[in-house]
Amino acid sequence: MFEWNKEDDRQFKALTGLTYRAFCALIPFFVEVYAQAVWANYNQHKDTRKRKPGGGQKGRLNTAEKKLYFILYYLKVYPTFDVLGDHFQLDRSKACTNVHKLLPILIAALDKAGVLPKRQFATAEELQAAWADIEDLLVDATERPHHRPQDEQEQKEMYSGKKKRHTVKNTTISSIGQQILFLGYTVFGHCHDYTLFKSEFSPELAWFNTFRLWVDLGYLGIRNDYAGVEICIPHKKKPRSKSNPHPTLTEEQKAENRKVSQVRILVENAICRMKRFKSVVDVFRNRKDNFVDDVALAAAALANWSLSLASTAT
Repeated sequence: MFEWNKEDDRQFKALTGLTYRAFCALIPFFVEVYAQAVWANYNQHKDTRKRKPGGGQKGRLNTAEKKLYFILYYLKVYPTFDVLGDHFQLDRSKACTNVHKLLPILIAALDKAGVLPKRQFATAEELQAAWADIEDLLVDATERPHHRPQDEQEQKEMYSGKKKRHTVKNTTISSIGQQILFLGYTVFGHCHDYTLFKSEFSPELAWFNTFRLWVDLGYLGIRNDYAGVEICIPHKKKPRSKSNPHPTLTEEQKAENRKVSQVRILVENAICRMKRFKSVVDVFRNRKDNFVDDVALAAAALANWSLSLASTAT
């Protein structure tokens, strides 16, 4: 199960979401963070432990490479714990335990590697300092299916407004280079893209007055609420009326819309990189608190990691 083909990048990427080169480059960060977590846990419970870290029976995932491969395989393929345990010769409960143990390690390793998206900013100055070398910000939201809760009240809270769909949503902000700079916290149920954006970036502060923003028609009204160097949003047809039964855009407006679309496709590509991992595409099954948010964060950071390795190779 761990006899991967180092020469077959297509197969390795299909199972982990990373090329073998990107996988190997991530191992040192993973090893460092894992060692710190092990010793922190030991120091916290050393009064009741009989062995130091490393003692006792060795499990199936007995190397850092196997642990990293295991958690990446879970995120990319998103099997049930029964299938995951069978593939790695583990009991289903042990597979579940290892997933919840290793995912925070992976996120911390990606943070140490410097590819974790920002989650929130306390002030506009903090945001502008973090992205001081960036001129263009591409804003969009991504929606993911979630399992239907059995509780009636929870069903109402998580209902997306679309027939038989329960979903979660995140705001994303990307760069022209398709790096995911910001991933908003996961929200459940029906929430308009622009309403979610305003809850994360209050219009009362001058968040984006040094940036050029690119948005779609889901963010109508943004020019009235936010200041920016330039806010690029497509033109919308006027509503049909008796005086204007066949509303249409001018050729100039159509040309401007094409220009906006040509730039905005990059944020779709960035989200597509994130959604190479089936754990953020398939109906999300796990019920542990905040786990759905952690999986999205890990997928976005892994997309950034792959992109950073690809850019250094060229």
